[in-house]
Amino acid sequence: MLDQILNTDWLLFFHFAGIIIRLGAVTVIDSMGFISQKDKKWTQTTIKAHHVTKPLIWIGSFLLIVIFVFIFPREGLTSLNMTKSALLVVMVLNGSFLSFYISPRLDKLAGKNVLLPSSF
Repeated sequence: MLDQILNTDWLLFFHFAGIIIRLGAVTVIDSMGFISQKDKKWTQTTIKAHHVTKPLIWIGSFLLIVIFVFIFPREGLTSLNMTKSALLVVMVLNGSFLSFYISPRLDKLAGKNVLLPSSF
């Protein structure tokens, strides 16, 4: 059974699923953030949406990391795996920035009729 789960097709499926989930969530929250800098109505929508996108960012990252742990020993230290490792580090840093820096500041703006500051 574990052999079937660790089949290359399933690993590839979950790898792409992690990428799609994570990049989709980041794209949505970043796009909404840019729109919120110009329109006050969108600020509250962005604040509500970030409560959904934040967990999706971490779910996608977790999927990528777990799948990479299974793929890395099979393929060894290749230039592609080194690139993937660097991208995973960047993704975790980006997720941390969004979760621990941006998210608390968005929560403070909840209920206020203001534009999203451009410093975000």
